[in-house]
Amino acid sequence: MMAETIPPDALRATPLRDLHVELGAKMVPFAGYDMPVQFDGVKSEHLWTREQAGLFDVSHMGPCFLSLKTGVGEAGAHEAIAALIERLVPSNIKGLKPGQSRLTVLLNEEGGILDDLIITRPEVEELQGVLYIVVNGAVKHQDWAYFEDRLGDETRLTRADDRALLALQGPKAVDVLKDFFPGCEDMKFMQSRRMFWNDVRCGVCRCGYTGEDGFEILIFAEAAEAFARQLLADPRVKPIGLGARDSLRLESGLCLYGNDMDASRDPVEADLQWVIQKSRRERGDFPGAGRILRALTDGPAEKRVGIQPLERAPARGGTEIYHDGTQVGEVTSGGFGPSVDRPIAMGYVRTDLAVPGTKIDLIVRGKARPAEVCALPFVPQNYKR
Repeated sequence: MMAETIPPDALRATPLRDLHVELGAKMVPFAGYDMPVQFDGVKSEHLWTREQAGLFDVSHMGPCFLSLKTGVGEAGAHEAIAALIERLVPSNIKGLKPGQSRLTVLLNEEGGILDDLIITRPEVEELQGVLYIVVNGAVKHQDWAYFEDRLGDETRLTRADDRALLALQGPKAVDVLKDFFPGCEDMKFMQSRRMFWNDVRCGVCRCGYTGEDGFEILIFAEAAEAFARQLLADPRVKPIGLGARDSLRLESGLCLYGNDMDASRDPVEADLQWVIQKSRRERGDFPGAGRILRALTDGPAEKRVGIQPLERAPARGGTEIYHDGTQVGEVTSGGFGPSVDRPIAMGYVRTDLAVPGTKIDLIVRGKARPAEVCALPFVPQNYKR
C-alpha cells in the first residue's frame, strides 16, 4: 500500500474526513483522496481488528449501480442485465440469487485483469435489472468508462461515490452491528440487504477484505458521520487506517489490484480461477477465454503464491525471487504480519516452483535471503458461510 504524491488541494475528502482528523489520524493521499493511514499505530489497529471490531472508511472505492435503460423491475430483467455484464467478466452473474454478491474480475480482450470487483443482485423486486457494483478506487474512472464504452447503449451507470462506504470488520462486528441493523446477524458471507438506520436507507453486505467476519455499509453522506460516531461509541469498535487494512488483507492472502494482479495477469496466474464458475468455463464466452481456458488445462507459466521469509527482514513489492541462482519471479506484496509475528509476502514464481516448501532466495538490499513458498492464507479466514 503506497501513498501518492498529490497536492493537498487536489485531493477529495470522504464524508468522514473531518472525523478522522478529530480522532488524530495521520492522513495521506490515496486513490485521489485524503485518507487515514493510521490512528494509534498499524500493529495495534491490526490486532484489534483480529480480536474485536475495526471501523474502516473505504469511501474512496467505486460503488455504482449498473441498470438496464428499460425494463427494470420486469420479469427477466436480472437475466438481461446479467447477460450484459457477463460480456466483461468470467463469473456466473445470471445465477446470483436476490441479495447475493460475488467477487469477480473485469477482463480485457486478452483475458488480462483490469480490476477485481464485487457484483450484487439486489434483493428487492423493483430493482431487478440493476446491479450494485463496487470497483477499486484507484481505477474506478477507467472501469466506469469501460462499462459505458462496452455497455452504454443498453445500460445506465449511476455513480454512488458521493456516499460513504464503511467497513466494520472483526469477530465482534456482528454483535455490534445487530443493534443498528436487526437481522444482519442472520446474513451469510456475501449476502446483501437493503436495511434502515434511523430511517436512512443503507446497503448492507456481509463481506470485507480483512479475512475476518464483517460488513460493508453504503450510507448517504449526510448521515455517515453520525452513524460512524455511534459505532465508535461502542467500546468494541476502534477506527482503523489504511496501513492495517493492507497488513490484514496480506495475512489473509487477498490481492491488491495494481500489486498482485494487473492487465498483464489472467485469473489463473493470479490464483483466482475459482471466480470462473463451471457454467462459464463450459460456455467459454468471456473475454480472453482461449488464453484462460488453456491455462486452466495446461497450467500457467507463473502463479501467485505465498512466500515465507526465513529471516526477520521483510521483502517488499518488487523484490526479486531466485532459485538455484536464476531469477524465477518477483514479490508483489510484502511486509510484517502482526498476527503471525513474522515477515510475510506474496508474489509470482514459475509454476513448477509453486509448491509449498520450495526453497527460494529473496534479494533484499542486495543480499540473497532464504525463504520458501507456502500456502495461502497466512491466517485462517473467518467468514460466516
